[in-house]
Formats: sequence, structure tokens, C-alpha cells
Amino acid sequence: MNSFVYLASQSPRRQELLKQIGVRYEMLLPQAGEDTESIEIPLPHEKARAYVERVTLAKSAAALERWKKSHLPWAPILCADTTVSLPNHPEGEILGKPFDAADAARILNMLSGKTHEVLTGVALTIRPEEAPVFLLQVSEVQFSNLSEAQIKAYIASGEPFGKAGAYGIQGSGGSFIPCIRGSYSGIMGLPLHETAQLLKRAQVNSI
Repeated sequence: MNSFVYLASQSPRRQELLKQIGVRYEMLLPQAGEDTESIEIPLPHEKARAYVERVTLAKSAAALERWKKSHLPWAPILCADTTVSLPNHPEGEILGKPFDAADAARILNMLSGKTHEVLTGVALTIRPEEAPVFLLQVSEVQFSNLSEAQIKAYIASGEPFGKAGAYGIQGSGGSFIPCIRGSYSGIMGLPLHETAQLLKRAQVNSI
């Protein structure tokens, strides 16, 4: 049995979700000088599903290398990545974190009145000599029609920044969403049902 996992993510939402299911974790975060930003740059013509898998597994590989350079005891390493997609939209195949207020407004205007996908990839490295186990959870999220005043006020709140698709369902952005089909926790950044199955496979203690 494993009493804890390493979480290779700075997302406070993923930390909260692991606590929700009683999983102990230790942080395994990038060191100074590590290039983490370039991993998240989409490749030319890359589709959302391929993007999420590539980025999640790249983060997983980087985390394993981080552990190998440490003197830490072994525990399974958990990585995740979330993106928002408007499938087949010329500008919306991959909607990442907004660069600034103008980019957040552009993304929110694109999502307004439409149904989009939220894709979360999860990778768990059970043993250091083995490839990580990967899964992908996809949810559909319906947005109401947003006024320019709503978008402006939401951006002013600061909530869109640091979030794929420029919104957080667990915050005030949840008021824009009349309907979802899929996993609420997956939309937040870590699908609990699927993650629990991976952790059970790795014999990690949880609820």
C-alpha cells in the first residue's frame, strides 16, 4: 500500500479535490529554471484530445525526472491537465489560459451561448520504471448568453486568469452555466471517480 501520492500540480483546486476523497499528497513542483510554459504551447493543427494527452504525459515525465534528482522516497506521481475546446471552431479547438484581459474577453465571447468541451487528462506513475497510466475525461458545458457588462465585470474580478477557458465553474463563473453533462470535478481539474480508480490500482490509501 502507498500512504500518499506526489502531486505535480500547483492547482489549489486539485489539492482540494484530493483532500475531498481523503488522499494524502506531497507537492512535487517544478524547480527554478525548469521550462514548464513551453509544454503547454499547442502544436500546429493540434486537436484538443491529442493536446491534453501530450501535455499531461510531458508533465508526468518532467515530474518523474524531478523525483529522480531528489532524495525523496518513492510514491506514485499524479499529474493532470485541463483544457477547454470548441470542437471544429476555427479559433476554438484549444482555449487555454488567457494572456490578459483582452484575451479573456475574446475567449468568453466565443463561449457565450455555446456548448463547449472540457477535457481533463490524468496520468499516474505507479512505479518509476513503468510508463504512467493515462486517462481522459471529457465533459460538455453549456454557457448562457453573456452580455458585455457581465464579461467586463467577470474579468475585473480576476477569476478568469490562470484558468483554461477563462472561467472557473467552482467560482462565480458557475452562474454562467445552466447545464453540464459529465464530471463536475473533471471540469474543476481532477475527475474524482476516474482518479479514484487509478489510485485504487496503485494501492493508494483513500476514503
